[in-house]
Amino acid sequence: MVVPPEQEEADRGRMAMRQYMTHWSGARTFIAAATVAFGLLYLGGAIHAAAALAAYGFLLIVVLARAAIAGETRPVRVAGASGEKRATPLGSGPSLTILDRLPDPLIVLDGAGRVLLRNSAAEPLVVKQAVGKHVATVLRNAPLISCIESVLKGGPACSVEYTLPVPIERHFNAFVTPIETESAGPGPRKNFLVLVLLHDLTEAKRVESMRVDFVANASHELKTPLASLSGFIDTLSGHAKDDPEAREKFLGIMSDQAQRMRRLIDDLLSLSRIELREHVLPDQLVSLQGVVEDVMDALTPIARDSGVELVASAPATLPPVRGERDELAQIIQNLVDNALRYAQSGKRIEIGLSRETKGSRDVVRLTVRDFGPGIAREHIPRLTERFYRVDAATSRARGGTGLGLAIVKHIVNRHQGTLSIESEIGKGTTFLVQIPVAESGQGAPAGPSEEADDATAQNDASASVQAAQ
Repeated sequence: MVVPPEQEEADRGRMAMRQYMTHWSGARTFIAAATVAFGLLYLGGAIHAAAALAAYGFLLIVVLARAAIAGETRPVRVAGASGEKRATPLGSGPSLTILDRLPDPLIVLDGAGRVLLRNSAAEPLVVKQAVGKHVATVLRNAPLISCIESVLKGGPACSVEYTLPVPIERHFNAFVTPIETESAGPGPRKNFLVLVLLHDLTEAKRVESMRVDFVANASHELKTPLASLSGFIDTLSGHAKDDPEAREKFLGIMSDQAQRMRRLIDDLLSLSRIELREHVLPDQLVSLQGVVEDVMDALTPIARDSGVELVASAPATLPPVRGERDELAQIIQNLVDNALRYAQSGKRIEIGLSRETKGSRDVVRLTVRDFGPGIAREHIPRLTERFYRVDAATSRARGGTGLGLAIVKHIVNRHQGTLSIESEIGKGTTFLVQIPVAESGQGAPAGPSEEADDATAQNDASASVQAAQ
């Protein structure tokens, strides 16, 4: 973080004294060595006492003067609140505060390519304690490093687009330009610096990708129901217009096809919105027990009509997770709806919550288990792909769109969680979702009143509960 102005002068003084003592430490080593050398020469009779004292005094004056000059004239680096060092050629406290408040990531390098400053927006993109390290160890991207090295060698300003593939794919445009500043102190001096300004293009890229995917997927998936509707309309307009029995049958089929198209469009829009925000971390505190209870209330009547028992279990106390309540509800809705569609023969669906430790972090584990026919092992890795179906004809007949599990995958990614699937033929399938427990002081509780205000988000979640294998 940027050093507060009121602390800068005091920190500069302390750092200057520390540098002076560092150089004085080196001088003391030299003085001790000279003392031993002149002492041995005098005891061995190789030099007269007066000559030894004169030479020793002269060397002592030179060494002390050099240490004092080096301690006063070297650039002072100021310690920041996070323990990083900040160089004073960048300006005073208010100037650094302005840079720190910029919404775009910004990094300033010295002439050797070492990081002098990174603002708050750049913190998630660089390694910890980045200040003082070479840029190649901080921004590990070959095209960007090549651009920076070109500017460091005296080249003109340049810009480059690059992609960070993990943990979630993000796109940036980097603008790199040389700058010169006047340094404070006795006598003006030029400081050569390099400014690296990053602009996040992720949302723009996702919008473009969303538009292309929507057109391609919608045109492909809507082709069959549109052809069916067109054929039935022609039939009802022709020889079947006076046949009441055929008319009722065809109108029922047309209604089913129209509902299928509506579900497909809703799921495509929902998936596109989730992908658009996948790189943005949610900031609410959510109790998964409350989410499960809400989903149970909504789906229990549907499960009862299908002859399926819906059972939930959770410990008395469970820590909240950092997330978005509507999206977490959509995960449970899609998984339970998926089991209701394809595992009715098991007659039972179990929803479980528990707290576990995964690696170095605590997580809340959600399991949705059915006792249906199960899924063959070769299909499991592809279940979360768009429009992937184990049995396409059965999926379409039961109202599946092939997007439900893809929606689940992207919501889990946004919440920095994991999704795994376990299945055995004849014994059923278990979906396991792990969401990190919210750290203390993160987010704000999401209450029912806040959710009621967001009617649009609720409609999106309830409209997109269709899931497919």
